[in-house]
Amino acid sequence: MTESEWPELDWKQWRETALHLQLMTQIVGKVRLALTPWLNHGWHVPLYVTPRGLGTSPIPSAAGTFEIELDLQAQRLRVTCAGGVARARPLEAGTIAAFYNGLMAMLAELGIAVKIATLPNEMPDPVRFPDDHAKRPWDGEAAARFHRALLGVDRIFKQFRTGFLGKASPVHFFWGSFDLAVTRFSGRAAPPHPGGVPGLPDAVTREAYSHEVSSAGFWPGSDAAPHAAFYSYAYPSPEGFAEAPLWPDAARWSSELGEFLLDYDAVRGAPEPEATLLDFLQSTYEAAATLGGWDRAALECAPGEKRKPRRV
Repeated sequence: MTESEWPELDWKQWRETALHLQLMTQIVGKVRLALTPWLNHGWHVPLYVTPRGLGTSPIPSAAGTFEIELDLQAQRLRVTCAGGVARARPLEAGTIAAFYNGLMAMLAELGIAVKIATLPNEMPDPVRFPDDHAKRPWDGEAAARFHRALLGVDRIFKQFRTGFLGKASPVHFFWGSFDLAVTRFSGRAAPPHPGGVPGLPDAVTREAYSHEVSSAGFWPGSDAAPHAAFYSYAYPSPEGFAEAPLWPDAARWSSELGEFLLDYDAVRGAPEPEATLLDFLQSTYEAAATLGGWDRAALECAPGEKRKPRRV
C-alpha cells in the first residue's frame, strides 16, 4: 500500500465535516432501510465502500431498482436508476435540512416514494433531519482522505474474511456508529443482549447479537475517543478475554469500551501496515475463539489467494 492509502486522519481537524458526513450517511442509509426486507443481524442496513465513496448497493422500489452513492472524491450525492436515469447534487457546506430535502426531492423526481424515520441514531442530542438548520462546514479534502483510508481498510478486512469457513458478515459501513466492520460467528446462539445502546432500539440490538460473534472494525474517531482506531470485541466476552496475548505490541484493552483497540496511527506508521493490521485482527479473533470454545478446526481455513480455489 502506498503512503496515500494511509492518509492522516486528525479527528479534531475534520470533526465538523465528519459529523456532517455521518448525518448524511444516516439519511442515505435510512432510505435503504425503509425499502429493504429485514436481513439477519441488520445486514440490510449498512452502506458499502465503493471506488468513489460510500454506496447503498441496489435498492428495490415500486418505481424500479436504484442506488445512492456519496461520491467523496468528486463531492457529489448521486442517485442512479436501473434504466440509466440519474440525479446528482454537490456535497458541500450547508444544513442537514437542505440535504434531507434535496435527497427526498431527487427521489420524488425519479418516482421513488419513501418515508424514513427522521431522528438520527446513536448520536448525542439528535435533531430531526428536516428541523436541523445548523450551518455545517464541509472539507472535501478531509472527506476524500477518509475515503482513501476506508479503501485500504476495506481491502484488508476482506482479505482477513477469506480465512474463515463459518458464517461471516460482509465488510460493511454502519452509519449509526459510523464504522466499518466485519464479523465472524461461532454458529451458536448467544445469551439475549441486555440492550441499552443509546439511540438504538433494544429489539435491533438483540437481533444483531442473537449469536456468538467475534467482530472487528474501524472508526475515524469521536469526541469521546478523538483518535481513529481499529477495534475488536467478542459477544459474549469469554472469561480471560481482556488478558489474552495479542499482536502488535501497540494493541491494548479498553476496560471502558470492553474491547481491544489499535490506533490507526500505529498501523499507518508501522514498517508493514497491512501485516500489522492483520496481526491485530487475527490475534484478537484467536483470543475470542479459543477462550470461547469455538470449533476452530471446522471454522477456519488458510487465507484466500488470487485464482486459487481453496483446497479441500
